[in-house]
Amino acid sequence: MKLIAATGNKNKLREFREIFPEHQILSAAEAGFLDEVEETGKTFAENALLKARAVCKATGFPALADDSGLCVDALGGAPGVFSARYSGGGDAENRKLLLKNLMNTENRRAHFCCCIALVYPDGRELISEGRTDGAILREERGAGGFGYDSLFLSDDLGMSFAEASEEEKNAVSHRGRAMRKLKELL
Repeated sequence: MKLIAATGNKNKLREFREIFPEHQILSAAEAGFLDEVEETGKTFAENALLKARAVCKATGFPALADDSGLCVDALGGAPGVFSARYSGGGDAENRKLLLKNLMNTENRRAHFCCCIALVYPDGRELISEGRTDGAILREERGAGGFGYDSLFLSDDLGMSFAEASEEEKNAVSHRGRAMRKLKELL
């Protein structure tokens, strides 16, 4: 099945292709969708559906979208749906702000959450969720990954996501778990 991934994030696209190798997955741009979908939802699921619906409607193909983020207990779940735009800058600025906001905090528990929506041209919609638990490190560790990976100490792996191989990360990540749940739904 051909699926259009409603993302411009090359790292997410790579993960989709690695986790879902039995499908032909094109980026939104490869399918001719160049618009930016505004994430106005209050939840990860709402944002994933907004993106998948827009890309499906525009391309006529089933569209796959995710919204995911880091939820930190001591920050009341922040940055949450604002994870990618937490600081107003890029990944490095987001990590720097997170460390600053947790500077005098002992409770460093956190989790990544991912909601994936698959929307078909006939109106069918599937949603799956995945979660992975861990803690926020006091300094970055590892050179791999993206986003907050170098600060997230995975309970499952005992290392940061940035220290893990792609295979190790995908086996326990929020996105990997959500994709496997989506496969079960299919």
